[in-house]
Amino acid sequence: MKLQAALIEKSNKPRVVILGGGFAGIELAKALRNATVQVVLIDRQNFHTFQPLLYQVATAGIEPSSIIYPFRKIFEDQPDFFFRMADALCVDTAKQILETSIGYIQYDFLVIATGATTNFYGNSEIQAKAIPIKSIEDALALRNTILTNFEKALQIKDETQLNSLMDFVIVGGGPTGVELAGALSELRKHVFPKDYPELNFVNMDIHLIQSGPQLLKGMSNEAADKAKTILERAGIKLWLNCRVKSYDGLKVQLDTGESLCTRTLIWAAGVTGAVVDGLPDGALTGGNRLRVDAYNRVNGFPNIFAVGDIAAMVTKENPEGFAMMAQPAIQQGKWLGQNIRRLLEKKELQPFRYKDQGSMATIGRNKAVADLKIFGHTYKTQGFKAWFIWMFVHLISLIGFRNRLIVFINWMWSYFTYDTGIRLIIGRKKENTPVEHMTEKTVV
Repeated sequence: MKLQAALIEKSNKPRVVILGGGFAGIELAKALRNATVQVVLIDRQNFHTFQPLLYQVATAGIEPSSIIYPFRKIFEDQPDFFFRMADALCVDTAKQILETSIGYIQYDFLVIATGATTNFYGNSEIQAKAIPIKSIEDALALRNTILTNFEKALQIKDETQLNSLMDFVIVGGGPTGVELAGALSELRKHVFPKDYPELNFVNMDIHLIQSGPQLLKGMSNEAADKAKTILERAGIKLWLNCRVKSYDGLKVQLDTGESLCTRTLIWAAGVTGAVVDGLPDGALTGGNRLRVDAYNRVNGFPNIFAVGDIAAMVTKENPEGFAMMAQPAIQQGKWLGQNIRRLLEKKELQPFRYKDQGSMATIGRNKAVADLKIFGHTYKTQGFKAWFIWMFVHLISLIGFRNRLIVFINWMWSYFTYDTGIRLIIGRKKENTPVEHMTEKTVV
C-alpha cells in the first residue's frame, strides 16, 4: 500500500517539522513564532506533560490534568503552526520525508525532539513486571496499583503476602526515585493510617535501591549526604551499591544475593534515547542518543537537528553529552529556534552555550536539597529554604495559569491538612500475581 501524504496545508515557506512535544520541542516551536517558516509539530499525544511532577500524580498529590496542557491551546494564536497527533515510523533522509502513522510529511528542516524512554537495560522480565514513571499513563498506573494494593491487603491474613502488598521497592536513586520515596513516606505517616485504620503501617516498608555509592548523582556531596540522612530518618531502607538482577512479580533478587518481597517494583533507574528509524547507526552514540555538533545538527545531515534528551552534544566538559534533564532541553530548543532564523537569513550559526542553573530535589514536607548556580557561583542549601525554592520554580514552570493555580491549591491544602484528596482508582493498574493465587487465607 502506497503511503499517502498527511493533510497539511502547503506553503511557500520552508517547513520545519518538530518530532516530539517535550520541553525542547515546545520551546523550539515558540522560538519560531513569526519566523518565515511553517511549523509542524508531531507527537503521539495531544498534550505536553510536565514530567518533573509525575511522581506527585503517582502519589495522589496532584491531579493528572494539572501537569498536562494541550498543544493546540499552547499554540492557538501562533500563525503558520500545525499540530498532528501521530506516531513517527521512519525518516527518509534522501527524499526529506518523515513517515508517520497518518501519512508522510515533507520537510525542509527536521528537528528530532523525541526525548527518552525508560531503560530496562535489556531485562525483559523486569520490563514486563515493573512500573516505570515516564508518562502520565505510568503515573496513573502506579497510583492505581498503590491504592489497589491496600484495598486487597484488607482481605489478607498471611503475613508474608500482606507485606508483599504493603512494601514498595524503588529502583534508582536519582531525583525521581528520591522524590518518590519521600512522597510515599509522607503518605505512610499522615494519610494511609487514616484511610486504612485496619492496617498496621509499621509493616509498610519502602526500599530505595541505587547502583552507585551515593544518591542524586550529579548533585553535590552535601546534597547527596543530606538526602540520605533525610530518607533514613523517614524510615526509608536504602540499598547502595546494589543492582536488581531479576523480578518475578513477587521477589526482587539483588546482585548481593539478598531478596526483597514486593508486588510493586517502581523502576526509576535510567533512560535511553527514543530514536526514530531511518538514521544511520553512525549517528548514534552511548545511551541510544543522536550525536550532534555545537549547533545541534545530527552528524552528516545539514538540515536534521536533534535537541533535548535525544541529543548528545559531546564536549570535553561533557563527554557523554548534557544531562537528560529539563534545563538543557529548554535551552537547546530556544537556541535552535534562533539558529534556524539565522539559517533563513543566511547568517552564521552560533554554537550552543549551556547555562547551568543547578539542580534540586524535594524529599518531603519542608525537606529538599538544592545546588543553585547564580552568576557563576554555586549556592548550596537544604531544608525548608530549598523546599520553598523547589516549589516556586516548579510552580512557575507549569504551562497555563489554571494549572499553576490548581497545583498551588493542592499543595496548600496538603500542607495545612496533612492530606491529599485525589486517592482514586481509575483505569489501568499493575497486577503481576493475583491475590487469589497467592494464598487461601483470605477473610470472607
